[in-house]
Amino acid sequence: MTDETRKGGSRSATAGRVSPLAALVHRHDRDRYQTALFAPADRREALFALYAFNYEIARVREIITQPMLGQIRLQWWREIIDAAFAGAPPRQHEIAEPLAAVIGGHRLTRAHFDRIIDTRERDLADEPPATLAALEDYAEGTAATLLYLALEVIGVTDPAAHGSAREVGIGYALAGLLRAKPFHARAGRCYIPADLAERAGLDLQDYVALRDTPALRAAAKEIANAAAGHLQAARRNRREVPRKALAALLPAVITDRFLARLKQAHYNPFAPELTAPDPLQSWRLFAATLLHRF
Repeated sequence: MTDETRKGGSRSATAGRVSPLAALVHRHDRDRYQTALFAPADRREALFALYAFNYEIARVREIITQPMLGQIRLQWWREIIDAAFAGAPPRQHEIAEPLAAVIGGHRLTRAHFDRIIDTRERDLADEPPATLAALEDYAEGTAATLLYLALEVIGVTDPAAHGSAREVGIGYALAGLLRAKPFHARAGRCYIPADLAERAGLDLQDYVALRDTPALRAAAKEIANAAAGHLQAARRNRREVPRKALAALLPAVITDRFLARLKQAHYNPFAPELTAPDPLQSWRLFAATLLHRF
């Protein structure tokens, strides 16, 4: 991505004036960085703190060599959250300090943080989820729960928005796992549900070798269809969702586009063209915001 100077009517993301948190999210989480730019200007830095926290715990599996080390790192974050909700002085850390301020300033829900961290602990296991329902539960515990917190930061408590956030978060996470298939396969990790893989006849040796097979496409298509179903459910009550909530729900637009590209690739998640970022993504988000759509 190049310049993001006026999304949402602000120049807060202009190169040279960007905050350290915004820079971190811009560098490591392009999707959430772009969606945060459509939030009210006085809420963006808080969203960047949330998304930076999410990046830190999402990458635990990638930076440790043993599950125990991952558990120690996640426990460290639990203690950071404990201290923040207790009103204790935060530890000196580029993310922990601003996150504590956001928790106190916006009166965020403790249970959401607990669920995100607890769900991320599943990343430390090598076994794939047993069923699609288990994968969807993982998706809600990570991406959807992060959206619940984003809504709280934005100041939206509307039940319709919360319901849509659940569906958008699950759909976005499922699509994200499909996008990450090449990375996970190279690392020997598989998020394709075991029952789905068995039904499709997926050979894990083919999977880790990044081979395009009919079984892989069948499994990917089923996950993609589930993601699309969640987006459809999210939009059933979209007229009741306040405009203010759009910044949290814009991942639906990103998911739609990826699913369309995956379909064009005949549901081969290893297709090279899927690795290229969508050059028009920020414009799609801008158009969706203008039209009050997600």
